[in-house]
Amino acid sequence: MEESFDVRWRHVLRFTSDAFAVENPALADALGEATDRAEIRRMIAVFDAGVPRSNPGIEDGLRSYLEAHADRVPRLEDVILTPGGEVAKQGDELVDRVLESISVNRICRKSVVLVIGGGAVLDAAGYAAAVAHRGVRLVRMPTTVLGQCDSGVGVKNGINRFGKKNFVGTFVPPCSVLCDRELLRSLEDPDWTSGFSEVVKIALLKDPVLFTELERNHRAIADRDLEAAMPLIARSGQLHMAHITRGGDPFELNEARPLDFGHWSAHKLEQLTDFRLRHGDAVSIGIALDMVYGGCTGLTDTVLVDRSLELLAGLGLPLFTPELERTADLAEGLEEFREHLGGELTITMVRDLGDPVDLHEIDMRAMSQAVTELKRRSRQLQQDGSLSQ
Repeated sequence: MEESFDVRWRHVLRFTSDAFAVENPALADALGEATDRAEIRRMIAVFDAGVPRSNPGIEDGLRSYLEAHADRVPRLEDVILTPGGEVAKQGDELVDRVLESISVNRICRKSVVLVIGGGAVLDAAGYAAAVAHRGVRLVRMPTTVLGQCDSGVGVKNGINRFGKKNFVGTFVPPCSVLCDRELLRSLEDPDWTSGFSEVVKIALLKDPVLFTELERNHRAIADRDLEAAMPLIARSGQLHMAHITRGGDPFELNEARPLDFGHWSAHKLEQLTDFRLRHGDAVSIGIALDMVYGGCTGLTDTVLVDRSLELLAGLGLPLFTPELERTADLAEGLEEFREHLGGELTITMVRDLGDPVDLHEIDMRAMSQAVTELKRRSRQLQQDGSLSQ
């Protein structure tokens, strides 16, 4: 006997401003929609500790907001503060804290875990929510550029184990994703800048107009002009969401993962630098490497290679790190990526704007040449003043 069945998921992405202002209904809508009979449900909130540190009073603001909307949101039972950044997903500590709180506070499957923070905290807390009771409902509030334009919108949750990125995890869509633009104002400069590598990535893969807008606005973005940057961040988030909901493979059952363009080397570089490299910075270097490799092998339009490197540099993103020259480790990164995919090696490259192609073999000699060429180009752009120190 054989039967096939489909499971219907609902994926909601909202952008707002001043989400904790009592008169703003966006957060209440997100929490209310996440569960039926919200007034009898419970919730816990997980804060990336950097958020209240940069936004004093935000925890009290959340409590006041929930009290004002108590008739249609779950009751807050616990608030967990946790260090942000990659340390949040380097082991089981945060996962265990969230699981314990879910147990102690009797958070049922139809109750809510609200996570407010950067991508790593969203990943780890989301993983805990996904495995508790086989799935407690999750509402995400990404507070970084990277989270709002990419990772916070996705359906993946996980932590790092055995020295490997995202070795343990799940595919479970959040009930809602709410992005508050005002929270981006408090980011430190490196955290602001690094997230735009994912906007460049999705533009190269899917949206030539977005790429051109990034080129036109790169100086304003580098100067943290939120009015110029926010439409591009939102467009990136929408493109990532559309790929998940309309791309035909939301849980990545096939080998190809086009949204991981530039990521095979990025994940390895994060490991090799003991996560000194932010994820977004590593992705920038990974994109630059793959674009130069495409140019060296005749796959990628050379004008686009030049434009891509100049755009990344103009945004203040890095193009090179010495760990790229560890050829054996880089080759190991390819094998780890193949293993993570669960089958045939599939590396997405870009022939031209909006024209991705999957490769199933990488010429490591040509890749080594690309590393050398990228090092030269990075130095050249730095000397020309296009690349931030």
